[in-house]
Formats: sequence, structure tokens, C-alpha cells
Amino acid sequence: MMGAHYEHLRLVRDEGDGEGAGDGVAWLHLDCRDAATNTLSRAVLDELAAVFAALEAQPPKGLVIASAKPAGFIAGADIEEFTRLDSPQAARDLVGRGWELFNRLVRLRFPTLALIRGHCLGGGLELALACRYRVVVDEPATKLALPEVMLGIVPAWGGMKRLPETIGAPAALDLMLTGKSVDARRAKQLGLADECVPPRVMENAARMLVLSRQRRRKPPLALRLMNGPLKSVVADRARKQVASKAPREHYPAPYAIVDIWQRFGGNALAVPAGHPASLEAILRSPTAKNLIRVFFLQERLKGFGKSDDNSGDLAPRRVHVVGAGVMGGDIAAVCALAGMTVTLQDQAVERIAPAVGRAAKLFERKLRGDTATKARQVRFALDRLIPDPHGHGARRADVVIEAIFENLDAKRALFAQLERRARPDAVLATNTSSLRIEDIGAELANPARLVGIHFFNPVAQMPLVEVVAGEASDADALYRAAAFVRRLDKLPLPVRSAPGFLVNAVLGPYMLEALRCVEEGVAPEAVDAALVAFGMPMGPVELVDTVGLDIALAAGRALGGGAVAVPKRLAELVAAGHLGRKSGQGYYRWSDGKAQKTPVDTVPAGLAARIVAPLLAATRRCVDEGVVADADLADAGVIFGTGFAPFTGGPLHYLASVGEKPLDAASARRDDAIVSAR
Repeated sequence: MMGAHYEHLRLVRDEGDGEGAGDGVAWLHLDCRDAATNTLSRAVLDELAAVFAALEAQPPKGLVIASAKPAGFIAGADIEEFTRLDSPQAARDLVGRGWELFNRLVRLRFPTLALIRGHCLGGGLELALACRYRVVVDEPATKLALPEVMLGIVPAWGGMKRLPETIGAPAALDLMLTGKSVDARRAKQLGLADECVPPRVMENAARMLVLSRQRRRKPPLALRLMNGPLKSVVADRARKQVASKAPREHYPAPYAIVDIWQRFGGNALAVPAGHPASLEAILRSPTAKNLIRVFFLQERLKGFGKSDDNSGDLAPRRVHVVGAGVMGGDIAAVCALAGMTVTLQDQAVERIAPAVGRAAKLFERKLRGDTATKARQVRFALDRLIPDPHGHGARRADVVIEAIFENLDAKRALFAQLERRARPDAVLATNTSSLRIEDIGAELANPARLVGIHFFNPVAQMPLVEVVAGEASDADALYRAAAFVRRLDKLPLPVRSAPGFLVNAVLGPYMLEALRCVEEGVAPEAVDAALVAFGMPMGPVELVDTVGLDIALAAGRALGGGAVAVPKRLAELVAAGHLGRKSGQGYYRWSDGKAQKTPVDTVPAGLAARIVAPLLAATRRCVDEGVVADADLADAGVIFGTGFAPFTGGPLHYLASVGEKPLDAASARRDDAIVSAR
């Protein structure tokens, strides 16, 4: 064995032992110094160039590129470096460096292979696409994606050229325009990987394939035509799909991806500076900076509850949930999906059965594999979800979560029982959305044990969970609560106990103002259209219908403390049993899970600004009152908890960037755009 050492790479040439082992294969392991994951920084790209030069001078029979880190293959480019780009030319230089390097990898005279175990994202996948072969390891952690669009940028190191050539334009555009990932088996099905193998044989599989001399895989003729003569048809369809979800003025990157693929051969460097898809145009738009800001906000949330010493002590294994309604049942389901053993308590097995039924549907949607494997995984997940009408599971649980109805006396009585039954070191948590932690724990012998773990509906989809500190809450209990949230792969947001915490405290005034507009005669459709045009994922009236009018009414009364007038129409609808989506009628009529809306012809100027203003004010108030520690955490919570337009960078960042008067003008322009678009 002969080797060469670099700062971030390790190159080993296996010269063979005369009996077929190695046969001259070179192994290049990425191992970025002082980092948990591999990223393609400028230093790493320079070292790769040096390695390629050395291999060109003394060619091996094959090159296998792999990771020396357990965390994954390559997480992508170094985002910190991207934030330091100070000019369009600097961006072009960075793009050119990766583009030329990966083209050099393609031109190497010997076979090359990427051995992918764990995450392979962005520039990491672009590097893998530049190799002749790809072997993926069949493990849950193996994920492949080009997520640049989620940062407001484009995969400019060859991804826009090579991914469509490899798997066909329709599937490639779907991945690039959504940023979604595929697992190892799906990668093999798409043709993105040549082999999908278990860990025990991955190195042998890589060696055999790189020495096989088999031809590079090509997609079927029909897909090759879509990447050639039929490009314009595919591109037009992709643009229509993008336009239905994201306007160009808010999110230019997906439109640029389609343009660069169709008109410039996937080469971002070939786009003239004055073109809307150019690197200059993308960087000139504030969207990229704001979405990268959101990325770092997300990383900050991921850091809460993270153990510095990788201790397993914080990882909960058993969870007990009290309350098998929609919230409690779905909390129990996501815990079981994450591998925990969950006991679900309610007054009778008959009340728990619907939650188990919903859980089974969730497991069917989320779990992957062939028919037999998936059926086995679903069965195992259901086995971890145990009906427990008598609450015996509370005695063994690491975390106990109360998710019953919003009644202070009922919650106090329940926690008095749970405190006596639960282990002394168990975390006691309430999923309350409007009551103070101090009030719920007032009669506990040790109120320091009680924290809030506040999920949002639908539990399986919403990424944010508020971890609520009462005045007496123990720091270790809060830390372990955050660790529990991370175990679910969700984002913990530390907040202080206050009416509505952060998310409901800002959503309440926003939805209330929207309903006031309806009271004044503005059509619900116009209200929703204005806010969707502003950048919200869903209009506020439809949101109220989706949450449930009864829940909105109860929360409004609880948070307002009687000081806020409830919209008359809201109270009338609830009194009539029209509760929104769940009853089939609210502000809208619902059919097949969709609100039936009348097309909008006109939208009052400034409508979005009026409705968003209370949300902005409430967010600022939550920071001023210490509900969240700082403005960045407030922005993160409102983005991930409400879907507030990510391209703005968050409500307070948006407010600071536009000021009060420009907010009205910008909203009026958006409202006008709705009308003109129709």
C-alpha cells in the first residue's frame, strides 16, 4: 500500500498483492479537518486539484472517492464561504473553480467511482455525478439531493448538466426545483446510482465496479429525447409548475435552473450578465441572502439539545403520552416513527383506536422499501405504539407528555397524578398552546420538573416545536426536552412561558385582523389571495378553517383575556357547528379536503400590509418582552412555525429591511400584481 496525505484528504494506492486484491485501485477518502462533516471549501477544492494532477501523472486502474467520516459523504459546498462573496466576479470565480475541477474529473483517463454512504448533497452530488460510476449504501442515512434552490442559488458545478443526462430531464428537474432528497434504493431506481449495496460489501462492490470497465449508464431513449429535441416542452411544463407555487420576483432560482438547463446547456457561466438567469441577477436579488440566513437560523435551532460529548443519556427511549386526540395521537405516532417505545393513554381503548389508525396511515406514507420490507417496518412501528388506558407506561417513561383539552383544572389534576407515578428523573411536559406553565404546575410538589413541549398541527409536517420554560423550570429538564425534539428530527425553539408563547402570540393578531377584514365585507378569497401573493404558504382565512374555528375561537378568548373582541361571524359559525375543514363548512365550503373558492377579480390596495402589520408588531413585542432571546430566534420561530415567507428572511429582518412606509407600498404592488395576473 502506498499513500499520500493532505490536510483534508487521504489518498491510498492499493498496488495489489498479486492475488487480485486491490489490483491498483486508488482510494481517495475525504476527511475535512476539525469538522463533523465534509464540505467542499476552497481548500478542499485545491487539494482535489492536486490529487487529480498526481493521478494524471501516475494513473491508477481506477479511483474510488469515499468519505472517512461516519456523518456522511459530502454535505455540499462551504456555505460560510458563499456568504463572504463580495462581488459578482467573486461568485463567478467560485463557480468556475468547481465547474472546471469536476470537468477535469470527468476527463480522467481511468474509471472513477463515488462510494456514497450517508448524506450526499449539493456539490457532493455534483462531484459524484462527475464520476463514471456511483455506488450507494443501503442505509436510512443515505440521502442524495441538489438542495441549492432552497438557498436561493443554483447547482452550478455541473449538476444542471449532468443530472438530466443521467436520470432524464423530468426527474432531474423535479429534484433540482424542489431540493428534495432520494434514498439509496430510489437513487438506484432512478439510475442515479449504478449499485445499491449493504454496508458489509460496499468496498468490494466499489472495487469490482470501478474495475469492470462497463459503459456509463444512459437513460432510455424517451428520456434522452426530453434532454434534447423535446427540451422546450419539458421546460415549459416545469415553468408552469414553478409558477403555480413560487412567483419569480420572490424566488428567482427555480426559474434560473430551468433557463440554464434549457438554453445554456446547464452551464451557469455561459449565461450573459444581463439575463434574468445569470449569476449576477441571482446574487443581486435579496432572496439568496435571505434564504441562506434562514439556513443558518435552522442550523442554530438544530443546535439546541445537542450533546457536546455525544452522550446517549439524553436520547429518550420511552415516551408516555396522555390524550389520544388529534394532537396527542399524532405526537405518539411521530415518536414511534422515530424508534421510541410509546404508551398512549386515554379514558378507554375505544378512544385510542382512531389514533392508532391514523398512525398506521402515517407509517405507510413515511416508511420506505419493497413491499415486504415496508410491511415489516410498519408492523414494527405499530408494535412500538402501545394503547395504555390505565397509564402504566408513565412509570417507565423518559418523557411524559400531556396533550388533553385546554382546561387548567384538568391539567393540574392530571399532573398531580403523573408526578406521583413518573420516575423522578423523567421530564414532565405539557403540550398546552395557551396556558402558562406556572399556572399548570402551581400545585406540583416539584414544579421545576414541568416544561412545555408545544407541537403544531399537523404534527408530522410542522418542523418547529416550542420548548417552553416556566419560571421554575429546571435547566436540565429543558435541555432534555430539546434533545427529545431533536430526536424527532424537529427544530426546538426555546421560549419563555407567556400567553401564546411565540407562534400563537403572533398568529392570533394576524388571523384576527384577517377575520376583521372579512367582517368589513372583504371576500375571504381576496384576503387569502393577498397574503399568498405576499409570500405566505396559505391565506389566513383558509388557515383558520384548517385549524378549526372552535380552536381559533377558544385560543382567541384565552390569549385575549376578554380584552379582544371576537369577530361576530366567527362566533356565529362556531355556534352553528360550522367548524371549518373538519366539519366541511366554515368560512369556506370544503370538499375532498380542499376549500372551494370563488376566483378573485380585485384586491384592495394595501390589504396584505394591513393584515401582516399586527404579526410584525407581535413578533417585535415578543422579543422586547423576552419571550424569545433575540430577533433571530423570533424570525426562525415565525418562519418554521407559521411558514412566514422565507424569502424575506423572517418578519423582523423584513421589517428592518423595508421600514414601515415601504411595507405599505410593497404590499400595494403585490396586491396589484394579483389583479393584473388575473
